[in-house]
Amino acid sequence: MLTRTATLRWLVVIGGLSVHGVAQSSLLPAVRLLDQAVQEAVIPGAVLHVGQGGAQPRMAPFMHASGALAVAPEPEVMRPDAIFDLASLTKPVATATAIMILVERGELSLEAPVADYFPAFGDAGKSGVTVEHLLLHRSGLTADNPIDDYLAGRAEALKRVCALDLLSAPGAEFRYSDVGFILLGWLVEEVDGRPLEVFCAEEIFTPLGMRDTTFRPSLEIRQRCAPTGVWEGRWLRGEVHDPRARALGGVAGHAGLFSTARDLGRWTRMLLAGGAWEGKHILAPDTVARMLKASWLPDGSGGRALGLDVDSVYSSPRGDLFPRGRSLGHSGFTGPALWFDLESEVYVVFLCSRLHPHSNQSVIGLRREVSTAVARAFLAPADPIAVRTGVDVLARDSCAALAGQRVGLLTHSAGRTGDGMRTLDLLAAAPEVDLVRVFTPEHGMASTTEGHVPDEHDDRQGVPILSLYGEHRRPELDDLDDLDTVVVDLQDVGVRFYTYATTVGYLMEACAKTGTAVLVLDRPNPIAFLGPRGPRADGDRVGFISYQPTPVAHGLTLGELCLYFRSELGLEVDLQVVAMEGWMRDMSWEDTGLPWRNPSPNLRNTRQALLYPMVGLLEGCNLSVGRGCDEPFEQFGAPWITGGTLAADLNDLGLPGVRFVDIEFTPRSSRFKGEVCAGVHLVVTDERQLTPVLSGLALAWQLDRGYSRSFRTEQVDDRLVNHGVWESMRRASDPLGLGDSWAGELAAYWLSTEPFRLYSDGPQFVVPR
Repeated sequence: MLTRTATLRWLVVIGGLSVHGVAQSSLLPAVRLLDQAVQEAVIPGAVLHVGQGGAQPRMAPFMHASGALAVAPEPEVMRPDAIFDLASLTKPVATATAIMILVERGELSLEAPVADYFPAFGDAGKSGVTVEHLLLHRSGLTADNPIDDYLAGRAEALKRVCALDLLSAPGAEFRYSDVGFILLGWLVEEVDGRPLEVFCAEEIFTPLGMRDTTFRPSLEIRQRCAPTGVWEGRWLRGEVHDPRARALGGVAGHAGLFSTARDLGRWTRMLLAGGAWEGKHILAPDTVARMLKASWLPDGSGGRALGLDVDSVYSSPRGDLFPRGRSLGHSGFTGPALWFDLESEVYVVFLCSRLHPHSNQSVIGLRREVSTAVARAFLAPADPIAVRTGVDVLARDSCAALAGQRVGLLTHSAGRTGDGMRTLDLLAAAPEVDLVRVFTPEHGMASTTEGHVPDEHDDRQGVPILSLYGEHRRPELDDLDDLDTVVVDLQDVGVRFYTYATTVGYLMEACAKTGTAVLVLDRPNPIAFLGPRGPRADGDRVGFISYQPTPVAHGLTLGELCLYFRSELGLEVDLQVVAMEGWMRDMSWEDTGLPWRNPSPNLRNTRQALLYPMVGLLEGCNLSVGRGCDEPFEQFGAPWITGGTLAADLNDLGLPGVRFVDIEFTPRSSRFKGEVCAGVHLVVTDERQLTPVLSGLALAWQLDRGYSRSFRTEQVDDRLVNHGVWESMRRASDPLGLGDSWAGELAAYWLSTEPFRLYSDGPQFVVPR
């Protein structure tokens, strides 16, 4: 039987890093993300394809296959030409492209009412729905109608779709709708006369050389198809997973297409080339331009193109670096995604089968991370700023600062060198360093544990791992007595109620008693470029989520914060900080060029770190902040939120750098597990304009005003730890004026930290005054 490790080794060899103009190593972070996801059983396997259009691309097409094609009933190796169920990628690749071909030929009009082609559709107030509304998901149609509507065949299904009522006026709202694209698939057949699968094969796939792209794969190629779920006691392999497409015989406008990474790359390059590829004309340049033109609703939400996503709640495959509004793509329920940038013409194709062998795996975060890694490789400046973290400085100097010492280490999974080596392994391998034991903060060594963290043991290095978030939250003095130095390598996020700074503070207090030195390996504060934010904590309410009366967002690195703590508390502890090189306070995380490694289970990207001091203020309340979902801290909601006006009310406040979209979600764990929650998704429009703490209070103010009988606002004070500001928030007529009440103390705080600041502010940093 082929083991997973053996599979990975073979696949890395066949991946073929064929890159020119861009360093081969620049793609390795994306490759590592896939391989790590396979090793952690997030997915059985995946294929990554990266390319670039244009006459002189900076890179040749790149392909990497990782893991297994199937793990049940027998394991099979992933292959670069594996065929995947594309699910909703059917919408742009087949249906939207077919519609645009017919529009170009004058056989169909985007502005025409759908009722012009299906007269019965005009009933029930739908006469104003146009073809363009369907392509933009603004028709007002429901997302899905009952599966029973499709079991009696196409004619009956069409009749039932035509009888549906609208949930909103045409053009008024973005509501992702499979029904709309099912209807578009029938529209292609109605106008052209050929079945959808025949039209697409003859007009799109065959001319483009998309040799493995098809509805209903033949028996000859099904062995190359990745399985999805189980249906009627067998794995679906080469049979569409979507139940409505399956009821319609495997061909539908919303789902049913199968393809490979290579073929999707050819389709994408056709669009980037203006509608033709290798001499084959599919669409005219003007038609492509119209198809790819971004369109937003008046409130700035629901960014879509014709058949493609631009900027909506489904845009996670864009990652954090592809430009908003100038890059497009789509994803599918079974796991696949593609995204491409119109300026650089870089594209990313990510294919996996997330439903195999378990149906509850999510790849939303993985797709975002992979796209971010690819974008970083090709969209970064020619001479990127290189930041060397404290551990990299220590490694460069061969751990000389620790020579001859018995050492403890406080760390977690984000404690790694730039090339991915654990700080634990670095110290263990240093010949003149004796690594005695390891300590971990909340969430443990893997940064994945919720709640109580037990002691562990690192089998690789044979050292004990003692939890400082288990039976004890302060280190036992006996565990420090035999150490010369405790090294600290933690990725903090710059927020007072994030507990890692408290854990280091408790460690410093204990080390002061035992005479043990502390050496902090400094790392960037991902939100430092925003400066210190929010009121200081009440001095009489210090505790585990408020170690000292700093502002909510303190603006310092962990090393600087420790120097500040030592002074404020008068601790007699030998404290040294190994400072970073190349970092300035006005840098966003993307400016550093460093990979993001999750410091805790629910901060999975830099956007969530930015929103944490905002949405995190609400976490103690009777709300879900997205824990147990794919995008924690980018959304919040509760079963008691009703009316569908919360996003509009919040947008009316005009909070800088962020806007809101109404959503529903069901947490898989944590608060309101298994319950449908209505709420909002947060979209960062300008990260440098964010005022996270003030905006967090504005969220609480709006919830208190709109849902006073349900929202338990007193819990906000438990996170804010400033009772006066909390009371002012409840009485305020305008929450945006609250910042005036703490402006003076914030400026005084920042002045008091000056002796401990180790880094230049940089030209974009705004000093609080």
